[in-house]
Amino acid sequence: MSPLRFLPMLLVVAPAASAAPLDLPALIECRQGVAEHAALAPLLTDPLKAVAHGLQPLPQGNQFMSEYRLASPITVFGQQTERVAVAGASIMAVLDQADPRPLAKQLALETGYDQDGKFMAGRELVSRDVTDPKTGEAQIESIILSVSTVATHPGKTLAGCTYSLDLPAEDEGPASAAPAGEGH
Repeated sequence: MSPLRFLPMLLVVAPAASAAPLDLPALIECRQGVAEHAALAPLLTDPLKAVAHGLQPLPQGNQFMSEYRLASPITVFGQQTERVAVAGASIMAVLDQADPRPLAKQLALETGYDQDGKFMAGRELVSRDVTDPKTGEAQIESIILSVSTVATHPGKTLAGCTYSLDLPAEDEGPASAAPAGEGH
């Protein structure tokens, strides 16, 4: 069996990268994992910690996302920005690009919706089975790259990454598990 097969589990078992510097471009471009994304949450819930890491909270213009101005501009997807937005498990760059379609095409994303001034495109980059190191529970790590527009930000394109850990569907349990009373 290849040692690479255990790499995803090692990434989840490894301690969160809280001591490591925050690499926003890597998070936004889906070059990190769920553990690195999870290290971002404590920073965003404490405005002082956010500011200490170069994230100045901005007034909330959209009830579904929090927005931050960066102390120093970053370059993501070949474009420079000073603003990022966080919505649930997603972290996105706010880009000065009115038409999101060229970026979606450049990133080879599948268009999910393109009507009435709203655009959404995405592609799942990672879907792998992992085990929760604390509970031993099977989970699915998913990393999705997306590009979209939102009515509260006209003339802007949101581009970034969603990191999630989900439980497998009921019918996707381990193949070796037999229902009670069957087997042997």
